[in-house]
Amino acid sequence: MENSFEALITTYIDNKVGISENFLSDELANNLKQNLLALNQQDLLITAGTGNSEVIAYDSAVRSDSIYWLDKKNNNAFENQFFEQIEAFISYLNESCYTGITGYEFHYSLYEKGDFYLQHYDQFQNNPSRKYSMISYLNSNWQPADGGELLIHQDNNNQKIAPTQGKTVFFKSDELLHEVLVTQNTRMSITGWLKCD
Repeated sequence: MENSFEALITTYIDNKVGISENFLSDELANNLKQNLLALNQQDLLITAGTGNSEVIAYDSAVRSDSIYWLDKKNNNAFENQFFEQIEAFISYLNESCYTGITGYEFHYSLYEKGDFYLQHYDQFQNNPSRKYSMISYLNSNWQPADGGELLIHQDNNNQKIAPTQGKTVFFKSDELLHEVLVTQNTRMSITGWLKCD
């Protein structure tokens, strides 16, 4: 597990974007994916908005995915396993990089064919608590023609990242403009933020 943690940190230091190809095991990714699909079948996902609880807007011309917030109160074994891994990564990050992370929040994200999310930053203007963004992908056998890449904008170095199963991406929430390109296939992830409250 520490190898995947170190991969996130060293690639982040090198390029402002940390990437671990196998942060999630296939078994955990598959179980989380089945859980997400079951929640969707039960119509428990909600339309994603932009902004936070104080100021939230819904505009399908900006963002068209659906979400479901993860919560320990759900007492889902696979979500709890994911939380344990995130908590271990936070401990590793705080000890090795002195980041002072004190909390986190994560949600499932589901993009159907044709969905997208236009350019944005992840930190709210009225609340700076989100320090780092993390996205873990749940898409097996993802092909280039499926689209849905995460496009991160950097000076002279835009980076397209395919949402392949097990991969996790990590970057500062207030630093990098990014977007989700139009997907041609059902695209699933767990997206969230490491916070200093």
